[in-house]
Amino acid sequence: MRLRECHNFHDFRLLAQKRLPGPIFNYIDGAADDEVTLRRNTSSFESCDLVPNVLRGVSEIDMSVTVMGQKLATPFYCSPTALQRLFHHQGENAVAAAASSLGTMFGVSSLGTVSLEEIRKKYPGPQVYQFYFHKDRGLNRAMMQRAKDAGVNVMMLTVDSITGGNRERDLRTGFSIPFKLNLAGVTQFAIKPAWALNYLTHEKFRLPQLDEHVDMSGGAMSIGKYFTEMLDPSMNWNDVAEMVKHWNGQFCLKGIMSVEDAKRAVDIGCTGIVLSNHGGRQLDGSRSAFDQLAEIADAVGDRIDVMMDGGIQRGTHVLKALSLGAKAVGLGRFYLYPLAAAGQAGVERALRHLRTEVERDMKLMGCTSVSELSRANLRFR
Repeated sequence: MRLRECHNFHDFRLLAQKRLPGPIFNYIDGAADDEVTLRRNTSSFESCDLVPNVLRGVSEIDMSVTVMGQKLATPFYCSPTALQRLFHHQGENAVAAAASSLGTMFGVSSLGTVSLEEIRKKYPGPQVYQFYFHKDRGLNRAMMQRAKDAGVNVMMLTVDSITGGNRERDLRTGFSIPFKLNLAGVTQFAIKPAWALNYLTHEKFRLPQLDEHVDMSGGAMSIGKYFTEMLDPSMNWNDVAEMVKHWNGQFCLKGIMSVEDAKRAVDIGCTGIVLSNHGGRQLDGSRSAFDQLAEIADAVGDRIDVMMDGGIQRGTHVLKALSLGAKAVGLGRFYLYPLAAAGQAGVERALRHLRTEVERDMKLMGCTSVSELSRANLRFR
């Protein structure tokens, strides 16, 4: 299979699987425990049907949305994800370039493999910085100031990862960063030498946002230890309220799943929330974001920008989320598979396919702008 033969999510996933060593593919592909929530994230969209209108004059389609003060040309954006240069040497540069070419938002993670300053200088599009809450409050403040100095538009705090999820696929291969693979994992790398050659002949893998705190040589700190030793499970609403005040700008909480928490986010001055279960990678058996979307949008949608991620594979999924009240939807695995498969060319192809699907589906729904999508277009079974 070649890139030009990829026409949907499943094609890109298959090509990524062919090119990546098993442990790395399973890191992207896997989730927590029995992966029930991972599967539910996509199947939840099948619980309702679209009801189109016709004869509406749909020669001109406006897909643009405004979220957290950022104008996006498409109602989807690239959520921040970790370790991108592990999947392809272009990493965050590929994703940022592809997102910018479509006029949409992208994000850099605390566990990103390219510095947020480098990305901000190269790409003018709306940029999110995703970070975790550390036991070291001084580190939290320093990371926020660094993002502000770099010109980041939106601060995004992940609130569902105070400890790592039980990702058993990684346990079976011994996958970790730095690499400490078991025999099964080493064998998987050995049969994909092209990946190893690519990895070894490009810039050394590093975590620029955390260079001073995570030792990538395998010494004092690893990614696993980072989650268990540096992140603060005592984080509470007062801590976050202080951060929102300190940032004094667009501030988003990623990982909100209850109405009560959505209301608290409004109360402390957040300008956005992302309904998310971390792609099913944290608490298995938790609700899908799509299943929670309607009640949270009803509760706070007029006071804060509500977004969601998890399970998006089609343009119709995007339209269903927008119809229920989401201002925009985030993509994760949707662009990680094409990144792994073909770098920037893969991400651009995947995002352009999705944009084409959304435009086509809006025409078939009889909607000329995102604002015309509503629950009148949906029927739940």
